[in-house]
Amino acid sequence: MQSPARLSMRQVLVCGAAVVTLSMGIRHGFGLWLQPITQAQGWTRETFAFAIAIQNLAWGFFGIFAGMLADRFGAFRVLIAGSLLYGAGLAGMALSPTPLLFTLTAGILIGAAQAGTTYAVVYGVIGRQLDPARRSWAMGVAAAAGSFGQFLMVPVEGFLIAGLGWQQALLVLATVVLLVVPLAVGLKEPGFAGGEAPKREQTIGQALAEAFKYPSFQLLMAGYFVCGFQVVFIGVHMPSYLKDKGLSPQVASYALALIGLFNVFGTYIAGSLGQKLAKRKILAAIYLGRAIAISLFLWAPLTPLSVYVFASVMGLLWLSTVPPTNATVAQIFGVAHLSMLGGFVFFSHQVGSFLGVWLGGVLYDRTGSYDIVWYLAIALGVFAALVNLPVREMPIRRAGAAAQPA
Repeated sequence: MQSPARLSMRQVLVCGAAVVTLSMGIRHGFGLWLQPITQAQGWTRETFAFAIAIQNLAWGFFGIFAGMLADRFGAFRVLIAGSLLYGAGLAGMALSPTPLLFTLTAGILIGAAQAGTTYAVVYGVIGRQLDPARRSWAMGVAAAAGSFGQFLMVPVEGFLIAGLGWQQALLVLATVVLLVVPLAVGLKEPGFAGGEAPKREQTIGQALAEAFKYPSFQLLMAGYFVCGFQVVFIGVHMPSYLKDKGLSPQVASYALALIGLFNVFGTYIAGSLGQKLAKRKILAAIYLGRAIAISLFLWAPLTPLSVYVFASVMGLLWLSTVPPTNATVAQIFGVAHLSMLGGFVFFSHQVGSFLGVWLGGVLYDRTGSYDIVWYLAIALGVFAALVNLPVREMPIRRAGAAAQPA
């Protein structure tokens, strides 16, 4: 059962957006560290890519449990723990002398931290505290904040690396991410005071059994797998791809910033359209648009201008899948277990992320080229567009009980 809305919409959106801005903004710049770290440590790109792939997998895996805890105890405690883990992981990423320690810190610690400081947890608060009529729009605002974080933080991270060196830059970010702690206070839900969760019609087991038997849930997970594959491959490997082609590092920094800037508009528009149009059609259009954009990018002559045009178009489509996907989950199953179910869908996203970033490193080291992964990203985009079309968005009908409020 949905708890009463006791936090103001402005408070939820401001604090939630600021948390996502910091958490997502920092992680979107990790591709800028690939060459400085591998060159300084004498590691291969596959070593770095594997650690970031583990980070994405850990983010998805721990996101399931972060969602369960947020649904049970509220987002506040999960956000505090996530912030502390994030700081520790960034510091460890800077100081790790071996690939194993680098994977443990940059991979597992930061992955667990992102699980507790990003969309699944923040969207749980939005779902519980805001009116359903504004939910998709509000999720679009939060996703747009993550995009603004990319636009803001990626150039900052580039300047920090250039001015302080890659290690000191990571230590500065380890301090900055602790700002999530005071922001979490604004997302402390009164309904969870004393660790008591609102009463629910379903247990965790019942909610999971219902979701995984429902074909539309499986289709959403399949589409989100593709989303993860595409965006993390591009975000991590595009800077090195462009440098290999003779373009300056600044082109990559500006391209990632443009992705973030245009994603502010893309996610907001997708969230707003989700209140008016079928979300499955929005998702299909986004995935098909990505496949077309990547195809044209590979076909056109590679220049700074073509990179910036591609980055702008991809920015409009980058995280615009997030609001309609999560809003669809809430619409079908209700909000009582939204953080947990969103965590499972996001785990599929992160499995795709793992494969995208890891295959990028492996196939580059084997073939000296990223071409195969680019072509996979195109094919998967078409696949995701097709599997989202049959999704049924209506609230699920439960035997013996009315469906939870959407």
